[in-house]
Amino acid sequence: MRARDGGVRARECGAASILLLAIGLVLVAAGVAGAAIAAGLVGNHRARAAADLGALAGAGRAIYGAEVACARAGQLVTANGGRLTGCTVTGLEVVVAVAVDVRPLPGLLRRATAAARAGPVYAVDGRAR
Repeated sequence: MRARDGGVRARECGAASILLLAIGLVLVAAGVAGAAIAAGLVGNHRARAAADLGALAGAGRAIYGAEVACARAGQLVTANGGRLTGCTVTGLEVVVAVAVDVRPLPGLLRRATAAARAGPVYAVDGRAR
């Protein structure tokens, strides 16, 4: 069977277009997957940063008691886009647990969690330096 354009078979017309569309679809899927992975990594970093800053803020107020220290930690965690899920004060040491909601793809919700500790550095014999 011959096409009107001078010899190209009609059944071969459009095969390159389908191949190009398939390659484009693979590239788009790879881009979406890369964006989802990057969103998860960013969420993890946000959770760790919020936990670190919350623990440091809480440790600065630990001398006033657990309620004041955890309230201050919660303020900084919230300001950094996280949610305070746990706060423990032992002496001058504060341990903060944080969760951050991450949306790697539309309609998909994941949670990144992190914990951080802040307080005085203790020597091997248990005394504060």
